[in-house]
Amino acid sequence: MKAIRIHEDGGPEVLRYEDVPDPKAGDGEALVELRAASLNHLDVWIRKGLPSVPKPRILGADGAGVIAGTGERVVINPGIMSGGKVHIVGETMDGTHAELIALPREYLHPIPDDLSFEEAAAFPLVFETAYRMLVTRARVQAGEWVLIWGIGGGVATAALSIAKALDALVIVTSSSDAKLERASELGADATVNHANDDVVARVKEVTSGGAHVVVDDVGEATWKRTLDAARAEARVVVCGATTGPNPPAGLHRVWWKQLSILGSTMGTPDDFQGAYDLIAAGRARPVVDRVFPLAEARAAHERLEAAEQLGKIVLSIP
Repeated sequence: MKAIRIHEDGGPEVLRYEDVPDPKAGDGEALVELRAASLNHLDVWIRKGLPSVPKPRILGADGAGVIAGTGERVVINPGIMSGGKVHIVGETMDGTHAELIALPREYLHPIPDDLSFEEAAAFPLVFETAYRMLVTRARVQAGEWVLIWGIGGGVATAALSIAKALDALVIVTSSSDAKLERASELGADATVNHANDDVVARVKEVTSGGAHVVVDDVGEATWKRTLDAARAEARVVVCGATTGPNPPAGLHRVWWKQLSILGSTMGTPDDFQGAYDLIAAGRARPVVDRVFPLAEARAAHERLEAAEQLGKIVLSIP
């Protein structure tokens, strides 16, 4: 089969489109003929060696296709539970940026009827992550204001969709007015350009005092404003730090406002099921930014690293 593999750590130039042996389905597994797979920042980090994984490695956590021999349309839950831990497809095992993959049947779910292969491949990891952040950890309630930093990324876009499905009110930020306009079309109740405008003042004005929940996976560049924009007894939920893990502390804001700082990771099978149910019911929907052929994975990585996307970048697999 054809696949995208890395043999060394580095930039997009280390991605190889090459022939690799076909996987074989073991006991309890099914062979999936992939039709689409999406990119996550995890693929960029692994490619760069953060973390470094055994090589060669096929990248890709998310994918959708058909079960060989039956033709059943399925989407993959990329969080494989083993030994009490979550093992992510494409990190601790070969991934979905290939024509075939063999996985345990319990992690294959029917694609909702109204989703294309590309849309199905666009939701699993980011929607599972966003669901855990907003529902399992922050317990967002209808009518609450949710501040989401950096709309455009997969998790942020998924968080917008899930928050609206929960009947929350959402204010999003971006340095791109075009992305803010698109976010409004997707349901954002308010927007703010974090490069040109006063985010804290805008949030407090729109929300009448501050956000009830802040989704911050940016880190150093946003942390001070996150704490300032949160209202008393707000919940700040964190799943990453794309600009650095050592933000200015501002600890006095935490105790003065009695804030709850919630760490969150990718999610459990229950989190995946919760996100899946919202999508299957039509209450939330993945956003596809752009589709590249599998052979053009390098261009897809370059678009992701340049932060040009709004939604998920997808690879089509013939």
